[in-house]
Amino acid sequence: MNKTIFITGASSGLGKATAKLFQAKGWNVIATMRSPENEKELNHLANVVLLPLDVTNPVEIKKTVAEAISLHEIDAVFNNAGYGLMGALESFSDDQIVNQLTTNLLGVIRVTKEFIPHFREKKSGVFVSTTSMGGLLAFPLHSVYHAAKFGVEGWSESMSFELAMHNIQIKTVAPGAVATDFTGRSLDKVSSSDYTKLEDKLFANVDKMMRVAADATQIADVVYEAVTDGKDQVNYIAGEDAKAIYARRLEIGPNAFRKEIKAQFLD
Repeated sequence: MNKTIFITGASSGLGKATAKLFQAKGWNVIATMRSPENEKELNHLANVVLLPLDVTNPVEIKKTVAEAISLHEIDAVFNNAGYGLMGALESFSDDQIVNQLTTNLLGVIRVTKEFIPHFREKKSGVFVSTTSMGGLLAFPLHSVYHAAKFGVEGWSESMSFELAMHNIQIKTVAPGAVATDFTGRSLDKVSSSDYTKLEDKLFANVDKMMRVAADATQIADVVYEAVTDGKDQVNYIAGEDAKAIYARRLEIGPNAFRKEIKAQFLD
């Protein structure tokens, strides 16, 4: 019997690339997105089921997870739904802050929680969540995004202990820049005249990074590795840029690394 993966945020980018990869590898794929009726590609692939899911809606999470389990025994869950929030903290509305944390952090926690009883009953399963190199180190004007991504990293490490009691694994994939629509419709960017100089430097740096970004299919390969390698490993850093910058942080230590970032953007 084919194994089955449940994917959130599968309408574009890494989520869609991962859905295609697992389908090509012979898996059943339950691809979820806010508006599956608009999907024009995954709906034509064999063994792919589209279901509606807004990860900010706890009621819909429960309903969609229950429907997925009724269709297939689930072997892996890929928490991928999310978006970026860029700007100075004081320029954000409370709704923007809450929505960022609800989508990027609470959505991951709530989807995972709904699947744990299913995995406990079958005594196996793996959760993988997309974080970011922004879950391991910080840049200016990303404070709430970092709060969410650092949160998923720390939460996943803690969860690895309790889930191990039931032969369940939990992992994170932390990409650097990925050639997706992240800086388009998946980025909420708020400008403030009090931070113009910093914004200009940061946005120029983001544009530069995106010109050499990894393809989503390359990161999907790392997701497949995390799901299938059976390793007792929580963190998977994906993309040459993420590997290089994280290696630099480890080499010189977090305080010296922060000063390098400060010099790059503020001095």
